[in-house]
Amino acid sequence: MTTYKLLLLPGDGIGPEVMVQVEKVIGALAEAGLAHFETEHDLVGGCAIDAHGVPLTDAALARADAADAILLGAVGGPKWADVAYEIRPEAGLLRLRKDLGLFANLRPAICYPALADASALKRELVEGLDIMIVRELTGGVYFGEPKEITTLPDGTKRAVDTQVYTTGEIERIAHVAFDLARKRSGRVASAEKHNVMKSGVLWKEVVTDVHAAHYSDVALEHVLADNCAMQLVRRPKQFDVLVTDNLFGDVLSDVAAMLTGSLGMLPSASLGAVDAKGSRKALYEPVHGSAPDIAGKGYANPIAMIGSLAMCLRYSFGLGDAADLVDSAITRTLAAGIRTRDIASDGMEVISTDAMGDAIVRELEQATA
Repeated sequence: MTTYKLLLLPGDGIGPEVMVQVEKVIGALAEAGLAHFETEHDLVGGCAIDAHGVPLTDAALARADAADAILLGAVGGPKWADVAYEIRPEAGLLRLRKDLGLFANLRPAICYPALADASALKRELVEGLDIMIVRELTGGVYFGEPKEITTLPDGTKRAVDTQVYTTGEIERIAHVAFDLARKRSGRVASAEKHNVMKSGVLWKEVVTDVHAAHYSDVALEHVLADNCAMQLVRRPKQFDVLVTDNLFGDVLSDVAAMLTGSLGMLPSASLGAVDAKGSRKALYEPVHGSAPDIAGKGYANPIAMIGSLAMCLRYSFGLGDAADLVDSAITRTLAAGIRTRDIASDGMEVISTDAMGDAIVRELEQATA
């Protein structure tokens, strides 16, 4: 059996706590003979600043480049609020994305049946929800130049962030979205602001051209990003695959996340281009952030981190059956009424981060016995 090389970057806040739970699942998969892993650990984010003075060392980046896939917990927190902008914890994550060419961010928003009542929306609006948001990750306003704050002659200041996209950047993310749609319901919605932004005009033109040339079998809808946000809370199940740029993808994916009941539930994948050998660089992480206010208290929900491993099995290693087993173990655990505090209803028993990880591992072991 192939041994896959995983780099684990627990990071800051609750990152180390949820990463421990993933390691339990990795062990259970190996014990069942479903997948074998060689794991390494390194630092990213605030902990790397504390240890090395930078949010990501060259050595850590080299390990990431050599790995078959990367699992990352979370970065950042108020402890590092006053460090220089260039070495803020998030800069380590941005460097990983940029230097490894991780241009396609996949963020599923899935409402588990047992958690439909935990959503801020009515059950009928979210029950059965399954959206895949495809966010362009290495272009746009987060990476565009100039990016600066300058002092004007009158002493006031001006801040500039530049939104930049090329035809090629839009084409490649469009292909990812359309290819995913072919494996799902065959529907893509593309979100931008062509009514007020030139980058939106180009985005719409390029997505339309890619669709016409290669994916006439897939239904394409264009939607303004602000309207898309409204529709996500009005009638979210109208969407299946939603493709958008870096900035709008950041916002819309967090809106979609809350439809499911908790940010602690949702994984993500950041993928690079497929190389000549058919493999691709990839990083998997939960969307919940470092949550420093609950770090170390055993409150964190590890499901998004474990779900990120399932995405890794599916998209990096082609182990769809193993990914299904992990996803099913999560579903059965929730169906049994097992909850961390973020997804518990009144009167329900609340368990710790470790206990949730153990419960999912037990379901996985029972399914593979």
